[in-house]
Amino acid sequence: MSSKRVTRTYLLIAGLYTLSASLIWGVNTLFLLDAGLSIFEVFVANAFFTAGMVVFEIPTGVVADTAGRRVSFLLSLIVLILGTIGYLLLAEAGAGVVAFSAVSVVLGLGFTFYSGAVEAWVVDALNATGYTGTLDQVFVRGGMVTGGAMLVGTLGGGVLGSVDLAIPFVARVVFLAAALGVAAFAMHDIGFETRRVTAREYPAEMRTTARTGIRYGWTNRSIRLLLVVSLIQMGIFTWAFYAWPPLFLELLGSDAVWVAGAVASGIALSMMIGNALVGWLTKFCGRRTTIMLWAVGISGAAAIVVGVADSFWIAMPALLISTATIGVMTPVKQSYLNQLIPSEVRATVLSVDSMCGSVGGVVGQVGLGGVAGLASIGVGYVIGAVVSLVALLPLGTLRRRNDTADLIVGTAGGPNAACAAQGIPEIAAVDTTPRRETADVT
Repeated sequence: MSSKRVTRTYLLIAGLYTLSASLIWGVNTLFLLDAGLSIFEVFVANAFFTAGMVVFEIPTGVVADTAGRRVSFLLSLIVLILGTIGYLLLAEAGAGVVAFSAVSVVLGLGFTFYSGAVEAWVVDALNATGYTGTLDQVFVRGGMVTGGAMLVGTLGGGVLGSVDLAIPFVARVVFLAAALGVAAFAMHDIGFETRRVTAREYPAEMRTTARTGIRYGWTNRSIRLLLVVSLIQMGIFTWAFYAWPPLFLELLGSDAVWVAGAVASGIALSMMIGNALVGWLTKFCGRRTTIMLWAVGISGAAAIVVGVADSFWIAMPALLISTATIGVMTPVKQSYLNQLIPSEVRATVLSVDSMCGSVGGVVGQVGLGGVAGLASIGVGYVIGAVVSLVALLPLGTLRRRNDTADLIVGTAGGPNAACAAQGIPEIAAVDTTPRRETADVT
């Protein structure tokens, strides 16, 4: 298997997976409201989805690090198909928040089998097949593909939802099944040796692997700082992602579902633009922390504008700017993180990273959901934006560590890249002093 085939397989499964997920992103909140839940109950149900991710991140990360990345991804697809069908059945039966919360936990389980597994698979497979490019390039291409899938999925979900809010969920099952077929035949573990673990041995294996992964992730200071960033940023973003549809429809004075789909597709497009900007930014900024610091600051400021805006036409571009920064930050942060992690604990540490984001999501959705219920969604946006800016502190500390992983090595960026040449403050320019290795536990 060549590096090109590994990359193509990664892009195909990531695209299909994202397409299946994005079909419901713009209509999920509206679907739950239509099923009879209140706005606070919607956030509670979504919080249980995120809580499911918290509970199962480590166990499923162990599956990826023992049984293999392929097995973990296949399990993700199967569980998500069953969970999505469960959502449809509950809506048809007129079930309440408790039932939806229970199925949301199952959906969270499905996503944890995915998180870390596919990313670990592509990194290990590329290393094993002699890939000579940078991980940033692969993750940016992945971001472009998933962004395109999001664009198609969200717009399509809005159009289908205008007919019936259940149809996007049915379409989701179809594309999950397609991804299942592709992964079963084209995805093979390369550069990673699976380990046979019996049912009796699994609890002890889970404890050992989880302990190793958590210890490595938390005792390595650079990784720990990135985990804190995930906790803050993804926690706020998760809530904001589900909060905008009712807010925007209220600002617009409309209940047209297609509007939610159109805005969701705009979000997908903005994230694609953010991904595309990474390559341009690395031409002038040779350090990943420079890019991340700017992304967090711009995102927070834009989110405040969303919260205080009294017009749809002000709130919408502000939201798109905020989500574009997510498209910038995600591949940069993940490249930084992957270069700090050894292969044998990669999936588990990545699952810890995802778990931190999920913990933040639970707190954010319950806390800011309560604010939305008591005050307004706009107030929730403002408070969430202010909290998100706290991520500047661990990023500033990370920058001062001068990790070699902070350097963007390749044709675009490097230690001599001059940020100031493009009007970025000189303080953000690349420091050319020797760097110390920080891959060892400190």
